[in-house]
Order: sequence, then C-alpha cells, then structure tokens
Amino acid sequence: MQSMSVSDRPIPVHAPMNQFATADGQLLVGGITLQRLAARVGQTPFYAYDQKLLRSRVAELRSALPKNIQLHYAMKANPMPALVGVMAGLVDGIDVASGGELKVALDAGVDPAEISFAGPGKRRGELAQAVAAGVLINIESFREVKELAPIAAELDLPARVAVRVNPDFELKGSGMKMGGGPKQFGVDAEQVPELLGEIGRAGLAFEGFHLFAGSQNLRAESICEAQQKSYELALRLAADAPAPVRFLNFGGGFGIPYFPGEQRLDLAAIGENLDRLVQRVRRDMPDAHLVIELGRYLVGEAGIYVAKVVDRKVSRGQVFLVVDGGLNHHLSASGNFGQVIRKNYPVTIGNRMATDQRETASVVGPLCTPLDLLADRMELAVAQPGDLVVIFQSGAYGASASPHGFLGHPAAVEVLV
Repeated sequence: MQSMSVSDRPIPVHAPMNQFATADGQLLVGGITLQRLAARVGQTPFYAYDQKLLRSRVAELRSALPKNIQLHYAMKANPMPALVGVMAGLVDGIDVASGGELKVALDAGVDPAEISFAGPGKRRGELAQAVAAGVLINIESFREVKELAPIAAELDLPARVAVRVNPDFELKGSGMKMGGGPKQFGVDAEQVPELLGEIGRAGLAFEGFHLFAGSQNLRAESICEAQQKSYELALRLAADAPAPVRFLNFGGGFGIPYFPGEQRLDLAAIGENLDRLVQRVRRDMPDAHLVIELGRYLVGEAGIYVAKVVDRKVSRGQVFLVVDGGLNHHLSASGNFGQVIRKNYPVTIGNRMATDQRETASVVGPLCTPLDLLADRMELAVAQPGDLVVIFQSGAYGASASPHGFLGHPAAVEVLV
C-alpha cells in the first residue's frame, strides 16, 4: 500500500463559523446585518458580542454537564461590563483576577458569596477589598495567609479562602499550561499540607481547593484525565484541611477552534466523566460542590472583530488589504499573544458573504510594524476600500488583552448586541 505524499494530503481548513447566520450577502450579528451594525456603532474598528450566542453556549453546557455542576465565568476572558452583566444572569459564579475585575462583578450584581478571586501577586489593598466584599480568595502563597489574618481582624470579618494548587501534572495538549512543573500560579501540591496548617492557625475560613492545569484544550480525553487527577489530588490534600471541603474548582481548559485543522470539543465525553466524579464527591466529600470555571469557551465564539478596508495594495503580486485596526486592538489574532508559530484566525469579508469572486490576500493593520498582520495569504472574497473584514473567535482575550495605546491610533469600541 502506497503512503500518501505530502502534496496529496488535504490542506487543513478552519472549522465552519456557522454560529453566525447571513442575509443579503452579509453576516448577521444579533440579527442585524453587518453594515447596519457598523452604522449603529458609528465607527470601525469595533468588537461585537452576540447575546444569543452567549445564552446558547451556556444552555449547551447545562445540557451536557451534570445538573449539580456549578458553572463559573472567568472574567479575565472578557471583562466588558455589559457582557459580564449578561453572564452574571446565566452562570452560578464569577472568577475575578484583580480588584478592578472585582468591582465590575459587584457592579453587575453578582452575589459576593459566588465570586472567587484568583491570581498571583494580590496586593494588600486587593486582599482587603476581597475580605470586605465577602468573596472567596484563592490563596496562591504563604504571604497571602500572613496578610489576610490581620486584615480579617481589622475588619472583624471572616477571610474566606480556598487554596489554588499547582498540581504535580500538566494538562496534555493544552495551548497554555497553567500548572505542573515550576509555575508562578498557586502553591505546589507538595507544599499544600504545610499551607493548610498555616491557614488553620491563622483562623482563616477555609472552604476548599482550586486546581487548574491548563487552558485552550480541544482533546476531551486530556481534559477528562486532568479532572480525574485533580480529584485524586484534592482528595489526598483534604486529609490535612482545617475544615471540610465545600468548594472544589477544577478550572476548565475547554478550548475553541481557532486554527486550520482544529475541531470543536466533544462535550459528551466530558459530561460523562464529570458525572462519575460527582458520584465520588458525594461519597468522599459530601459537603463539597464541584465547579467548572470557563472563560474563552463561554464567550470566545460569540464575538467578532470588525475593521474597515482603507486601502488595497498589490506588492510584487501579493494583495494586501490595509484595514483601520490591527494588533493594537487584537493582539492575539496577530499571533503575538502566546502563539509559538503564527497561524490565521478564521477571517471573512463580512459584507461580501455571497460573492463567488475570490482571491488570496493578506489583511494588515495601519501600524508601522511588520508584526501588524491579521491574516496571512488567506482565500477571501475580493475586497475594496470600504468593505468590512471580520475576524471570528474574537469574544475572548481580544480588546482587553491588546495594547490600545500603541502608536496613538484610536481605540476600538465594544458593543453587545
């Protein structure tokens, strides 16, 4: 049997972006045609987040996961206040990573009892904010224990805490590893028993554990394995806990397809695995509730970035579409936010969805740097100045994760539709 040559192998393509419908040759966002939405926003570039897609993603998760799994939103994925307000009504809790995010969550009406605060390097002022608000603090160092005891005494309030554990394993196939090996996040699993003793002696209100091995994973079997290992580790650590475990946060790690060849995650397998773990939790830690904390998986596919073509150039046979926004608004799409090898996000010409006229073109921003590349030699509809370039999968780690002040260009607007 002859092996397939490299030239015979099918070229990887992006997963279909069929979460957005089309009408009259245009992309629809929130039921509105793209050109009308651009007129309503009043400028390009802009980010748009579709509320219907946010709601349907949460409903999809609720259907696939066991009913007594609590679903939390990791606000760092997208802290836009209006979006957080919508998510607050859909999920069971919010995870914040700064005093600023804590304010957004509280302003959105989230019950402080259902807010958790994670992140290394929490300042004393942020710890005091968290205690005063009554939120759960994920402890990530021995220093935080020493800081929290006098804060709780001064405020005459309990300091609610969980321990963020740096596990002794990694999430295989993870796009971004957050645990295993030397990490700035959490406390090494082997040091946790000592930390639990310190928490008990300091009189802090211990509630449980937060274990997060990695993010952006599209392999259900790897996520299931990490969840199983997380549970076994939490069960061992619970033996040294100063109080019964009431909170067990397994993080998330659920990925979305950004690049050619990637496919959407199989939720069914994860749901079945979690169902088995829920049964074990009931038996081994009857006071505990199990939390899955997700960021990009909840909001990433509901958002797009839209920029207008301001110039069309041909340089030595290569077409360049120059648009009015770039890496200053969408650093991750440029490949400069964690990618080792740059790959293209799914991109389309949003007001030319029905045309048969296609070409290979690159989309570049207006910045005076070769790094300002949003699409590298992709097959797109033939576009002219005034047309609207759309980058899909832009609902997470977009606007808030980009250097808006770079080179003094105008900021992008964010809208919820």
